[in-house]
Amino acid sequence: MTVKVVAKNRVKPEKIEEFTDLCKTLVEESLKEEGCIEYGLYQELEEPGLLTMIEEWKDEKSLEEHFNSVHFKKIVPLISKCLEKEAEVNAYEKKL
Repeated sequence: MTVKVVAKNRVKPEKIEEFTDLCKTLVEESLKEEGCIEYGLYQELEEPGLLTMIEEWKDEKSLEEHFNSVHFKKIVPLISKCLEKEAEVNAYEKKL
């Protein structure tokens, strides 16, 4: 069963461009990973500082490998510095 990850990020207004640039690299590298089905950054229409990563992985093992990848470990700490508060990350398994 695939795993869908939704990571909501409340980005400081002055850091939106920096955050987006960092995420561009994260998305590009993550899409190259085996087991990555979908990986994208979405900006909320009415609240531009709410940027959400929506990902889909083949299975939990693929997601774990992603969390341990070099690019993830390098970029995520830099992304965190752009946030107003810690990201809300939820993982889902499709049921229907």
